[in-house]
Amino acid sequence: MPKKGGKHAEMGKEMQVQCKRAKVEAACSPSIMSFESPDSLFGSLISPIKPEVFFREYWEQKPLLVQRNDPLLAAYYQSLFQLSDLKELCSQGLYYGRDINICRCVNGKKKVLNKEGKVNYMQLKKDFDQKKATIQFHQPQRFKEELWKIQEKLECYFGSLVGSNVYITPQGSQGLPPHYDDVEVFILQLEGEKHWRLYKPTVHLAREYNVESEDRIGNPTHEFVLKPGDLLYFPRGTIHQADTPPGISYSTHVTISTYQNNSWGDFLLDAIPGLVFDTAKEDVALRTSIPRQLLMQVDIADSTKKLSSILRMLADRLENTRELRSSDMKKDFIMNRLPPCLGCDSDPLTPGGKLPKLDSKIRLQFRDHAIITVEPDQENSVSIKKPPLWVLGWGWGRAAGVAGRETHMMGTEEDDTTSEEGTSQQTHGLRFPLSYLDALKQIWSGSIVYVKELKLTSDEEKENLALSLWTECLIKV
Repeated sequence: MPKKGGKHAEMGKEMQVQCKRAKVEAACSPSIMSFESPDSLFGSLISPIKPEVFFREYWEQKPLLVQRNDPLLAAYYQSLFQLSDLKELCSQGLYYGRDINICRCVNGKKKVLNKEGKVNYMQLKKDFDQKKATIQFHQPQRFKEELWKIQEKLECYFGSLVGSNVYITPQGSQGLPPHYDDVEVFILQLEGEKHWRLYKPTVHLAREYNVESEDRIGNPTHEFVLKPGDLLYFPRGTIHQADTPPGISYSTHVTISTYQNNSWGDFLLDAIPGLVFDTAKEDVALRTSIPRQLLMQVDIADSTKKLSSILRMLADRLENTRELRSSDMKKDFIMNRLPPCLGCDSDPLTPGGKLPKLDSKIRLQFRDHAIITVEPDQENSVSIKKPPLWVLGWGWGRAAGVAGRETHMMGTEEDDTTSEEGTSQQTHGLRFPLSYLDALKQIWSGSIVYVKELKLTSDEEKENLALSLWTECLIKV
């Protein structure tokens, strides 16, 4: 285990100095989490810091520590996950590797102590108590509704997949060696206390996970202890390690992560092929052959100049492009995000009320979950996509919502599967001619609109569009 730098009781003054930049004391008691909207949820998550301050001063730049000392918020955080939840969850059939990892940091390296097959709670507790092993629980939002609610709203807020892991570490122990991640990280302390050390990144905004040796990372830039109700944020690439101090029976925290593979570089790799494909249909320069034996040459200086001029032409075209087509990134987000967390409210899940007519006023439902996309592989068409649980033709029910939640962030390949109803997972949503794009944008704006004012050429098209969306529970009349 890495050195702790002295006894926990002697750290007080030193920690206050080292975490001075990151520490933000709550001037007043923060409010409990707000689920009214994605904006209000994120605002309450980082309270008392304002979102505009967070994105201006901290996001992708430096860590943020919010120490609250608020019993109400501490109690709320504990509802997200507790050590006591494990016994019941193990009885539901958890598996090592898939659902739970048992690990410990030994001499600066991660030692995995997993058994085979199903997790036995008594064996798990034995490893926790006797081997001082950390329990890493993968994607707890599959089982805990409060986390489902938080992460679903955060996916709407960020427009990116949001995952989570719970870490339960016994006293005087550390689960993972110093490392950095390829995700933006929000730590919520649920139970007990956790001693954290953060270090200057060796790779800013890293694109992959990596373990760093103690002799490479230097001294911590920040050092502090998280208590129940506290929040810690740090950007991807931030080197970190954490342990449960002696005298604290155990620590439980949840790591909420987002923005994996969500950079401008990733977006360019995703969107440029569509731009090139569209441009090649109109510009003969992109249809002209490359020089003979170009693929066999080592010195390609002349061809590089030609390629540079083509890229400049594409950049000029990009400035006047109406729709930039994203294929894989958008598809991955649509197909793998969490479904809306509606609790027992099933009314929005089936069509109801009057059929939409030309004089009807309509408004989009689930705006944060409905995505309009112009697909590169579909000629002259536009789609309005829904999450995988919204099976085409019959709306969606609570059972379907649970199914979508159970596979969230678990790496399952669902794109080519077929549901029990015989509907391909790729068909969720509605496809319309490209001429419907402006009308769909009107509806997607979120404001109330008259069917007769939709930007389509005929009344029949307007009514058919409204009826199609109403049938799929995408609009209210």
